[in-house]
Amino acid sequence: IGRLGGVREAAGFGGVTVSRVAVERLVEPGHQVAVEVTAYPGGGERTATPHGVVTVAGEIVYLPGILPADLTAGFREQYRSCLDVAGDLLKVAGTGLDALVRTTDYTATATRAEYPRCGRPRKELLGGEGGVYPGAAGILVDHPVAEGAMVWLDAVASRRPLRPVNPGWARYDTLTYQPGVAAGDTLFMSGFGALDPVTQQAVFDGDLLAQAEFTYASIVAVLREAGLAGDAVVRLVEYLTPAAIPKYHEISDLRDRCFPGGYALTSVVCSALLRPEFLIEVVPTAVFP
Repeated sequence: IGRLGGVREAAGFGGVTVSRVAVERLVEPGHQVAVEVTAYPGGGERTATPHGVVTVAGEIVYLPGILPADLTAGFREQYRSCLDVAGDLLKVAGTGLDALVRTTDYTATATRAEYPRCGRPRKELLGGEGGVYPGAAGILVDHPVAEGAMVWLDAVASRRPLRPVNPGWARYDTLTYQPGVAAGDTLFMSGFGALDPVTQQAVFDGDLLAQAEFTYASIVAVLREAGLAGDAVVRLVEYLTPAAIPKYHEISDLRDRCFPGGYALTSVVCSALLRPEFLIEVVPTAVFP
């Protein structure tokens, strides 16, 4: 999407918040570009910055995709740099890093062993004193949006009070993200895969349908904790590994049964997921009535 500036303006999308994701491929053979759009009546409040446009709409703060300031630095330093840039962008909206409700980071498969190193900058910079860590998803993509970039960060925040949503999964007590964060009338959720929250072991290796069923059940458990059901989900982003593509169509009926209210679906083929056994990771967004 980075090369489509003129197309965006011709379509009436000039001056919007943009994030590019370099994917492994798209689900449909032969497709080169996919565009996901979030709209708000009146367009919200938009502020141009050197890093892109920051948009505040309904007290939700949408940030442009974030690159590290120093592309020659190591992985942890690049990750910290992305969070620092996010903090600067959030100041434009009159808030800070403690307002983040979800981060999605895109890193190369080669950084998988180093990925736990991002925990320190997240712990030091996010959540605030006694605050709420955001939801999170970590996706592996071997095509960086800029030469030397080990991290590309998407982030969204809210100027409403934040409330963590956790069905009682103790594993999150030591992590720098939450299963879900409620802010205003929106529930922002982390990425979910087929991971047993008690044993922390990946399950159903190689079985896409079983992984999807387990993943959707985990999402429903978080919804239930927030006082919602599956029909509250309005948006799903599903990250698939290349091995998942041949049978991806087989989970559509299951998805519709779990989330019957109607939802916007974006499907992205990534290089891999942080757990090598995962075939799919799902990032949901829900709204309160």
